[in-house]
Amino acid sequence: MENRAQQHHRERLSEALKEEIATIVEGELGDPRIGLVTVNDVQLAPDGKSAHVLVAVTGTEEEAKESLKGLESAVGYIRHEIVDRLRLRHAPELFFRLDRSDQIESRIEELLKRSKKRGR
Repeated sequence: MENRAQQHHRERLSEALKEEIATIVEGELGDPRIGLVTVNDVQLAPDGKSAHVLVAVTGTEEEAKESLKGLESAVGYIRHEIVDRLRLRHAPELFFRLDRSDQIESRIEELLKRSKKRGR
């Protein structure tokens, strides 16, 4: 069982990482491959050494893949900025993943509407 204080610290750190990464991605990266990217969530590992950054990319599937490539190439810069801005000793290893929750949610809603129509 994890200590409540440790859990609270990890949640606060995840939120701070989300805000800083969003600021960096939206305004400071000059890579042309990176399109309109929104940072939706940061899931920090229990040991704090790695974090999965869930991003939503506006555009086609190909544009999303290119944006992920651009983000992965900027990981070093992003980690360096995180250390400076949040005054951390070590920045977690960052892994960017596409957040498909919106697509899944809309698909579920569509299926529910169909089942309601059939039930009538």
